[in-house]
Amino acid sequence: MQMNPTYDDLLGEVHAYLSNAIQLGLSKGIGQMMVDPGIGFGKTQRQNLHLINELSSLKTLGYPIVIGVSRKSFIGNILGVSVENRIEGSLAAGVVAVLKGANILRVHDVKETKRAATIADAIFRTGVE
Repeated sequence: MQMNPTYDDLLGEVHAYLSNAIQLGLSKGIGQMMVDPGIGFGKTQRQNLHLINELSSLKTLGYPIVIGVSRKSFIGNILGVSVENRIEGSLAAGVVAVLKGANILRVHDVKETKRAATIADAIFRTGVE
């Protein structure tokens, strides 16, 4: 899956895949679902970054978006750090994901991520006076 991943239309193909998965779930009687674009699975670093940046495009599927960016290899590659030293990158990626439309974050560092997301959400939700 990780070897030379190629997409003709990354966003379109991920959207179509998730849409098909939703239809399959509905046909099997599953009513409550979440969608996960699969950051780190069969995607290059650039594709992962693009997916996070365009996460809001998955809102049209009508289901909550769950995303796992915590300690992913793209963070280590960008920062040049080992997995145990990726907290700042994980927090930044998680905050951006929330601001781009993620409803749920799968994380390793729960307390730190919750605090970062709470501050980002407070700033984002505060309107201009």
